[in-house]
Amino acid sequence: MAVEARQGAGDHAVSKAPRHAAKTRHTKSLPQRVMRVTVLGSGDAFGAGGRFHSAYLTEAGGATFLLDCGPSILQAAKRLSWDLEKLDAVLLTHLHGDHFGGVPFLFMEYRYSTPRTRPFVIYGPEGTERRVKALFAALYERSACEPLPFPVEYHELTAGETVRLGEASVTAVRVHHVPELTAFGYRVEVDGRTFLYSGDTAWTDELAAHARGVDLFVCECSTFETRLDIHVSYPEIAARARDLGCRRLVLSHLGSEPLRRLGELSLECARDGMTLDL
Repeated sequence: MAVEARQGAGDHAVSKAPRHAAKTRHTKSLPQRVMRVTVLGSGDAFGAGGRFHSAYLTEAGGATFLLDCGPSILQAAKRLSWDLEKLDAVLLTHLHGDHFGGVPFLFMEYRYSTPRTRPFVIYGPEGTERRVKALFAALYERSACEPLPFPVEYHELTAGETVRLGEASVTAVRVHHVPELTAFGYRVEVDGRTFLYSGDTAWTDELAAHARGVDLFVCECSTFETRLDIHVSYPEIAARARDLGCRRLVLSHLGSEPLRRLGELSLECARDGMTLDL
């Protein structure tokens, strides 16, 4: 798998990681599918409804990567009997625990349970390397002091920067969450198909512009009655859904308020374990 980071579409590559997965296109059994997104965790920070924390397994263009990696990542993956050895990279939207707290558990999995030697690549906003290492040290002090048996490569992104994962292009899209952290959504493109993942965000015109016309938009929907300036409420997204022109809109990061009203919601909601094919 070729992994490289680029600033904008036409600028030179600024970082590269080793090739360690073959590029493959569509399988013969599913000729129309160029991307599959598996929802490993569709819950909010509080695990509302017993749902797992944010984690969206994306298989596209010969690469396999996670968008966010909540602390329930191992339970979620193993419940589906998904082979964790296949994972090439993780892209973190922001550094709140329910979105990056699973990374140290992957380190431990790859050290002891599913031995790994090939590189593991972690992308995220500024501060990602420092925060991941500090969390690992807090959770497993001795293990964090010992060299891992596989290389870990960190790439801290800026808004608008694009990374290449296999044949897929993934662009960091700045979103508005909490003021003390940089927060991204991610736009994944391969073979003419586009998937936008909002991460945690308030609703903004910029987010709507990025979402307009995409094949799949996974948008957070944390509340219903409550209006916050750091999250999207169901009435906000429902009022704008038709104007977006998305081929498919799926709500995720569901909190207790929308979950109590599932029978009333007209928009599709994610559930742990579901697959979304493009």
